[in-house]
Parts: sequence; C-alpha cells; structure tokens
Amino acid sequence: MGSTELEQRLAGRLAELRTERGWSLDDLAQRADVSRSTLSRLERGEISPTASLLNKLCAAYGRTLSRLLAEVEPEPPQLVPADRQPVWEDHASGFVRRSVSPPHPGLRGEVIEGTLRPGADIAYDVPPVAGLEHHLWMLGGRLTLTVGDAEHRLAVGDCLRYRLWGPSRFHCPGPDAARYVLLIVLP
Repeated sequence: MGSTELEQRLAGRLAELRTERGWSLDDLAQRADVSRSTLSRLERGEISPTASLLNKLCAAYGRTLSRLLAEVEPEPPQLVPADRQPVWEDHASGFVRRSVSPPHPGLRGEVIEGTLRPGADIAYDVPPVAGLEHHLWMLGGRLTLTVGDAEHRLAVGDCLRYRLWGPSRFHCPGPDAARYVLLIVLP
C-alpha cells in the first residue's frame, strides 16, 4: 500500500474515532492540544501527520500508534514477510518506522524498527497508553533517549528496558543514523 493510500485510510480512521466518541473538532483539539484547523485538514487527508501529532491523537484516543496503523491495515498474518511490513516516514522529523511485527488481536506485544537521521530530535509529551513496557535495542549509530527525567545514552548493542508513564524524547546526535528495534508490550 502506498503512503498516500495509507494516509487517506488513516485520515478516515481518525475521523471515525472522533465521531465514535461523539467529540466535536473543538473537543478533540482541547483534549489533544492540537489546533482545530490542523485536525480538520488531517481528517480530510489534506496534510500528512507528523509523529508528534499522531502521538498526541493516540494519547487522546488511548491507543498506541501501532494499533492505530493496524486499524487501517488488513488483519496481519502470523508470518509478516519483510516486503509486507508497513513503513511510515515522518519527513519533517527524520523518523522512519517499520512495523516488523504489527499489533494482532490477542497479542500484547509488537516489534518496531526505528531509524532516526543524524540530528533528529522527537519529543513526546505523553505516552499513547500509560505504562507501556518498552525494550529498545540499538542496532546502529547512537541515540540519546530521555524517559521522564532520566537521560540514557545508547550505543550499538545496548538495550534499555523501561515503562513509559510520562514524556520521552528521542535524539540522534550523529554522525550516523540511529537504528534500533523497539519491542512494545501493552500493560
């Protein structure tokens, strides 16, 4: 599926989620701390969402980004061939996200491959779901990951395990891209 088709499905799903809850655009804007006009343009598929924007919406809806993306994809099979793993790119932040093992009904874990270009810096105000268990394993480059008030400097081979309750920040100091595997387990 091309990114344009994925973004159109995503826009439609975001509009459905808001409608299912009986929220107006103003209600969602207040809950997610995103402007009403941005939400309107996003739901109409006029703009591409950033990682930060999707994180805010996922927090408002109480779901992970992977769950949201899985809702716009067909039911994933048990075997996920490399060429069928959904890839999403946030050009603005320099973040590429491959859903290696997408969410699946009845399973609490998922596996994501993330790549941040040198200098990329992404901050998330709140986790999409409080208490998410993360296991981040570095495959290449370096990454400074701040979880709450604790800053962690990760190099190739390092693994950081944590529960996500508050803000987090991913920064790739360079000179190479940071590449990692992130295992996410729902609480």
